[in-house]
Amino acid sequence: MHIEPGVVDGAKMILACATAAGAATCTVRETVADLSHSTAVSFALRTALASVGTFVFFEVLPHFAVGVSEVHFILGTTLFVLLGSAPAALGLALGLLVQGLFLAPSDLPMYFVNVTTLLVPLFAVSALARRLVPQGTAYVDLTCADVLKLSALYQGGVVAWVAFWVFYGQGVNAATFQSVLSFGAAYAVVLLIEPLADLTALAGARAIRNTGAARLLARRLYDPA
Repeated sequence: MHIEPGVVDGAKMILACATAAGAATCTVRETVADLSHSTAVSFALRTALASVGTFVFFEVLPHFAVGVSEVHFILGTTLFVLLGSAPAALGLALGLLVQGLFLAPSDLPMYFVNVTTLLVPLFAVSALARRLVPQGTAYVDLTCADVLKLSALYQGGVVAWVAFWVFYGQGVNAATFQSVLSFGAAYAVVLLIEPLADLTALAGARAIRNTGAARLLARRLYDPA
């Protein structure tokens, strides 16, 4: 997901800065909560894994431009359940930044727009998980229905933010409606595939539950407390 340069520009970028600052505030809050029950080394390692994963998702997995944005397999829900909300958020932000700095500098002016689009749905997923997942249930034991709900919320949130930025930056007219509809239709492929990736990742996590590799993942994945 990369909204094309120029979709939002000029004074309208002030809102993007404000929303990105809000996302950063949420990231700090989630980081403090994570560090209250994990070590700094564990947190740093999970953040590094999320950053590398994000870069791979954006650059290695299939992606294609559709109108005002690009369609990517972001796997945000996968990062969330395996690594935790704060490492996932930092990983998405850092992976996006590294890509912009070294491979796609033309995307850097849209960094705050794009990082908002990635992170706000992630925090919505985190909030839903706290309400959806019963006490005493580890994420590794989520049902297929729960995984589908979390994934749909994240991917739907990404599409909604793309639509918002297009209408906000370019106005509400026939051309922008067409651009949003084209992007939404193309993104339906992601909506179908990413829940399967989430379920596959959880199956893998169950397979390593009793091994040392499990220590590399988020505590909440295995510990419902």
